[in-house]
Amino acid sequence: MTKKAWVFPGQGSQSQGMGLDLQNNSIALDKFRQAEEILGWSVLEICQGDEEVLSRTLYTQPCLYTIETILVDLLREQGKNPDVVAGHSLGEYVALYTAGVYDFAMGLKLVQKRGELMDKAQGGKMVALMKFTRDTLDSIVSNTENVVIANDNSDGQVVISGEPNAVDSVVSQVKAKLTVPLKVSGAFHSPLMATASAEFSQVLNGIKFNDATIPILSNVDPTPSQNADTIKQRLIEQMTGGVRWREIMLQFPLENVTEVVEVGPGKVLTGLIKRTLKGVNLTNVETI
Repeated sequence: MTKKAWVFPGQGSQSQGMGLDLQNNSIALDKFRQAEEILGWSVLEICQGDEEVLSRTLYTQPCLYTIETILVDLLREQGKNPDVVAGHSLGEYVALYTAGVYDFAMGLKLVQKRGELMDKAQGGKMVALMKFTRDTLDSIVSNTENVVIANDNSDGQVVISGEPNAVDSVVSQVKAKLTVPLKVSGAFHSPLMATASAEFSQVLNGIKFNDATIPILSNVDPTPSQNADTIKQRLIEQMTGGVRWREIMLQFPLENVTEVVEVGPGKVLTGLIKRTLKGVNLTNVETI
């Protein structure tokens, strides 16, 4: 039996004005009201305000989570449902909401705390590399201290993360066709996030997760799971662990996935899937 996957983009996919077409929908309005009560600020105001403010981790992550979960609710209102879910970094929190691991409010509180901790992170650097020799990159990273592959997005696109000098050393040796320093405060998805991860783990450990209603392919382990304890442990590891998106994509054919819907702003994930897998029907849902 062929299956459908829903995937959810993370930080970097946000855009000024996202979600504004949702503001007259009753389902969306209820979520926006709940979000403002929890966050103490308006998602809609941030999304239509200054782009630099929206790009701050503190605001980006709750805004993306709120808008993507609204789109999930609207798809379900139309009778649509996925057979498997996965999210890229922050997007994994939307995947867990979709699979019934927690409700909207609990997920948003977790995302708010995660964003606050990541926003405070200092002293690291992240650089995206495109079009390089994979074996060379893997070898250089493994032989360089204090730098890791944070986002393994595809064979030809990764993000490395770590101490600035170590990151610069890798960049100088790899000879990628394109290198793009990311505008982030810290070395996300690396061991340098250990302090923030430890604090966040205490929050996660105090929350009860439900078993997922459908399989989840997690960032740190792309094998499908519906077990609450397994899903929580994977989420605990996510802040310091790499995003194994390339492996998640390669898992789709093994799960008989023939259709993938990217739910959220932009087309980053469907773009990666299109260049990696053949014969998969791709759809984007980013507006009402």
